[in-house]
Amino acid sequence: MALHMKLTHRRAVWLMVAVTLMWSIAGVVTRQLEAARSFEVTFWRSFFTALSLLIILPLWRGPRAVWHQLRTAPAALWWSGLCWSGMFTSFMLALTMTSVAGVLVISALNPLFTAILARVFLRQHIASHTWAAIVLAGLGMAWMFGAQLGSDSWQGLLVALFVPLTAAANWIVVQHAHAQGQDVDLVPSVLVGGVLSALATLPLALPLQATVHDVGLLALLGLVQLAVPCTLLVICARVLRAPEISLLAQLEILFGILLVWLGAGERPGLAVLQGGSLVLGALLMNEWLVWKKKQ
Repeated sequence: MALHMKLTHRRAVWLMVAVTLMWSIAGVVTRQLEAARSFEVTFWRSFFTALSLLIILPLWRGPRAVWHQLRTAPAALWWSGLCWSGMFTSFMLALTMTSVAGVLVISALNPLFTAILARVFLRQHIASHTWAAIVLAGLGMAWMFGAQLGSDSWQGLLVALFVPLTAAANWIVVQHAHAQGQDVDLVPSVLVGGVLSALATLPLALPLQATVHDVGLLALLGLVQLAVPCTLLVICARVLRAPEISLLAQLEILFGILLVWLGAGERPGLAVLQGGSLVLGALLMNEWLVWKKKQ
């Protein structure tokens, strides 16, 4: 039987806060791994994300509806899945290469990259306050990268850039499909993304070295950090408007930095705090102004 959930606006807000808390556990959990590294970390998380959604989706919507949707899905759903795959892979790789705080700050740039790509491909207007936010965020990123040039950490920040880039590309794909009268369902495209990411990273992950402890933690990430919150996000989106979701999503940065600080003793560096504050301030300013305009 399909699952249904009706929310008031207040409950949707709190549920969205819970979603950001679930998203934020990736860093602290990754820091507890014993032997799994690099592509193997990505493989196991993507594998368990796909496996979890193969259970959740039929329970939520009914098995016949799910398989019918996948069989008849427009090409945009598969392109969206490819974008999700890029996000999954680059995010986890970046976490194994640099600080959690740096990855979270860079990953949060999705709204600004989306605005730029929407201008290039969809000819959408960019408001003056969004241009200002793009400039401020760019300065913050430059500060973070500049401070890391003497170490290998800048490479992780570079990999992390693919997270907001592929997220923005995903939005462009979905919007283009919508303009053509096609709707792309988020959760099945996440399932496709998990499958593609697992298939792509498995050859690079061999020989597998993860301990039972590691596999258990990565299974937790696949279920609790991706599959469940992505499903709940779809439910929240029925009640909350896009600017509200974008604003609340920034809590992932705060939660993620606090969790890895308290749970793994990883303190964010001064440059990440300074540059990250500029980036986060630009994002919050832009999303708040967008929200105010839609009141």
